[in-house]
Amino acid sequence: MKSSASRIVRAWVFYDWANSVYPLIISSAIFPVVYENATSIKINGKTVYDNISFFGHLFKNTEFYAYLVCVSYLVVALLTPLLSGIADAGGKRKGFMQFFCFLGAVSSGLLYFFPTKNPGIQGQVMELGWSIIPLFFGSIGFWGSLVYYNSYLPEIASPEAQDKVSARGFTMGYLGSSILLITILIVFVFQKIAPISWAFPLVSIWWIGFALYSFYHLPKTPSKHYTSLTGLCTAGFKEISKVFYEIRTQHLPLKRFLYSYFMFNMAVQTIMVMAVSFASKEIIGIKPADLITSILLIQFLGVAGAFLMALISKKIGNIKTLMLSIMIWIAICVYVYQFVYKPWQFYIAAAFVGLVMGGIQSNARSTYSKLLPQTQDPTSYFSFFDLAEKIGLAIGTFSFGLIEGFLNIRSSILALIVFFVLGLLLLLRVPKSEKLSAIK
Repeated sequence: MKSSASRIVRAWVFYDWANSVYPLIISSAIFPVVYENATSIKINGKTVYDNISFFGHLFKNTEFYAYLVCVSYLVVALLTPLLSGIADAGGKRKGFMQFFCFLGAVSSGLLYFFPTKNPGIQGQVMELGWSIIPLFFGSIGFWGSLVYYNSYLPEIASPEAQDKVSARGFTMGYLGSSILLITILIVFVFQKIAPISWAFPLVSIWWIGFALYSFYHLPKTPSKHYTSLTGLCTAGFKEISKVFYEIRTQHLPLKRFLYSYFMFNMAVQTIMVMAVSFASKEIIGIKPADLITSILLIQFLGVAGAFLMALISKKIGNIKTLMLSIMIWIAICVYVYQFVYKPWQFYIAAAFVGLVMGGIQSNARSTYSKLLPQTQDPTSYFSFFDLAEKIGLAIGTFSFGLIEGFLNIRSSILALIVFFVLGLLLLLRVPKSEKLSAIK
């Protein structure tokens, strides 16, 4: 029995190894650099960024990128609460997780067709059309699969072990995705054996290939015997309504934690999505190699950070550890806004981001898991966790793009500082929980 439980935990952790190549290579490291190269041009030694024409509408290149990702988050936020209820009622959790996994992986591979170089036209308007659509569906696939993945945590690990298991997942993700990124750099950037566009099908193969191990060992959930699609949809709405009512009326610590998580995670994820775009425009003399090196620095320090925060939370508790992390994030944002103009300054910021990135994500996931009541519907509860995350991400990326559209990309950092401060203040309002106090 113990061996079976260990195998399930290992399979759950291994999915982080499989799918973390998306946020690293597609969201953070390779595709943003490709996008910047494709939407900018050197004119008399100066980089000029294109306006993006998308089906007749004009945007700044980074503004458009932020809006596209924003809409993908909104789609996930609208879909997953319903689908999570159906997954719980119909015993389809693993099936839904597989569907979103394959959607994200295949879409990532289709980015092979995205243009990797600017056509060289100096009109400064670029028509992207359908070539950017796989990024949209890749984002939906990645984030959609996570709600089902996260919902396994309270079932496969005891409350005492959830910090450690959650940290193991993020650590495996950081390590696995870093290995693939280094491979891509060697093969496609340094050796130039093939064009960089081949990196995207490689992401697809990695993601699906290693996810199959997780899908083989993760358990199926029992069905509640709703036989028709109509019955499953009705059950889905009922489950969501029930969970919403319970969180709102019966679980004050959980409700207030979700308010806080909504704010601070909005800022964290926006930083990871928009960091390369910010650096490309604001850091004097930074090169693509510098950007990718800084991302790798974040990855490897993220491994240490995830376990460091797990150890700290064991000593002082989850909520205080999250407060500490948020205060460090605020300091990082102030430093970047005020002082970061050169590559070495950006490296310093990246190092501190790495230390708190994995820790705050891992600790937030395990804190929510510990605060859950005893329930037969963990996926529906985690859909609310996911809902707070996705709506927050949508607002964060939209705010980033909107502020750049009216002012400039550096001013967008001020919005992130506001999000972190609000998250910290809301976290102070989370009442003491016997569940968290008992397992420090």
